[in-house]
Amino acid sequence: MRPIFLVSLVALLAFCPLQAAEAKTLRMAYDSDPTSLDPHEQLSGATLQLSHLLFDPLIRFRQDLTIEPRLAKSYERIDARTTRFHLREGVKFQSGRTLSAEDVVWTFNRLKQSPDFKALFEPFAEAKAIDDLTVDLITKGPYPLVLNLATYIFPMDREFYSGTDERGRPKDAIVKHGASFASTHASGTGPFVVTEREQGVRLKLKRFVDYWDKASPGNVDEIVFTPIKEPATRVAALLAGDVDFIAPVPPTDLARIKADPCCTLITMPSTRVLTFELNQDRVPAFKDKRVRLAMTYALNREGIAEKIMRGLATAAGELSPPGYAGYDPALVPRFDLAKAKALMQEAGYADGFSVTMMSPNNRYIEDARIAEAVAAMLAKINIKVDLQTMPKAQYWQRFDERAGDIMMIGWQSDTQDSANFYEFLTMTPDNATGYGQYNAGNYRNPEVDRLTLQTQTMTDPKARAEVLQKIERILYDDAALLPLHWQHLSWAARKNIRIEPIVNVIDMPYLGDLVIE
Repeated sequence: MRPIFLVSLVALLAFCPLQAAEAKTLRMAYDSDPTSLDPHEQLSGATLQLSHLLFDPLIRFRQDLTIEPRLAKSYERIDARTTRFHLREGVKFQSGRTLSAEDVVWTFNRLKQSPDFKALFEPFAEAKAIDDLTVDLITKGPYPLVLNLATYIFPMDREFYSGTDERGRPKDAIVKHGASFASTHASGTGPFVVTEREQGVRLKLKRFVDYWDKASPGNVDEIVFTPIKEPATRVAALLAGDVDFIAPVPPTDLARIKADPCCTLITMPSTRVLTFELNQDRVPAFKDKRVRLAMTYALNREGIAEKIMRGLATAAGELSPPGYAGYDPALVPRFDLAKAKALMQEAGYADGFSVTMMSPNNRYIEDARIAEAVAAMLAKINIKVDLQTMPKAQYWQRFDERAGDIMMIGWQSDTQDSANFYEFLTMTPDNATGYGQYNAGNYRNPEVDRLTLQTQTMTDPKARAEVLQKIERILYDDAALLPLHWQHLSWAARKNIRIEPIVNVIDMPYLGDLVIE
């Protein structure tokens, strides 16, 4: 298949060259590149990172996780169900159109149709344009996370995405893992426009000359993203000066980069949990709680965090990380090989069984090595694993197909709330609502479903935390899935690249504000 270069007329008209002396180019290497330009195609970190470049949210999280205005200059609670957002005047889309409240409503309605995002917005009844610069978000009942969810609303240019493309297909169609107009074209209000895209090879962005945020300190005129899958090659490129900024930094090279005067290294704990899901529809043994518990007891999470992650992870016994309302310090990681074997014997599987496992090899830090370690640990209780690893561009399609008996997933609650884990990873899969969209284990527990929905209307923080912790206890006792650790974040850059102010715990570097000295 021939590489496809995307240089749209919109992108060419949206910027004009700066003086050569002023132009700053950022050469950035990630472990992989975004699979689509459509901000609603896949709920993933890579999609949200790209959304902050091509689009702009109504509001966003600061480094300290407080909220700052973006396209919405202010907001206010009108009543128990209504939050009003006041938009900035004169904000331009990259097509040249001016942002209005109708674009926000159009984007909201599209989010409600996205297979990946609609569960997030299930508690919302509607978005209503009050006038050109005022929009109300109205929930079905009292809902404690309206502002958290507003960080997901990146207004799209409704006229740009209206009509049909050259093949007669709707431009607003959301097509997972397939060709669509929105997956290869973009018109947002963000700081950059796409000028060239060769999937898996290079992505080039140019500063949007009509970008609304004139107060931004950012001075990057061009960004060149190069996916470099191999961690050692990525680090070597940084140290040699071939790239300016890399992420993530492999655990094996943390000390090396920290000691080199050429570069700045930043690490911090994150809220992303890495877990394995056990497909109960594919493997009858996984329906037996004793088997699931045996698998839990067979995994040496502390060993993985120490030996494979080199301390760049915190072993986890639950989904909610420390600091979240659902976190329960009593739910510690379990490791007892003798108990694991006894549980397998009690369940009638002393001789074990065979399963398949799938994992990406360029999405999470040391993902392939972690999968290999887990397979080896399960072998000690006679569960024979046929492991297949693959690039994330192929993996997510296989994940959506539920193609493996055991599948890896890392999940970060970008709402910064425990319920987000349950809504997507443990609620009963429901295509109509979008709940359980990433529950590849097909785990079903009516009580988890009921309690998770109950938290959506609870506004008393203490009472809500008690219910969230009750859900974590149910999942822990039930061994619903196999959480391994909370992955830490790591970035490194050349000394003149001021990354400290623009990286954050939600792993959404705000490159529009990046300063190159």
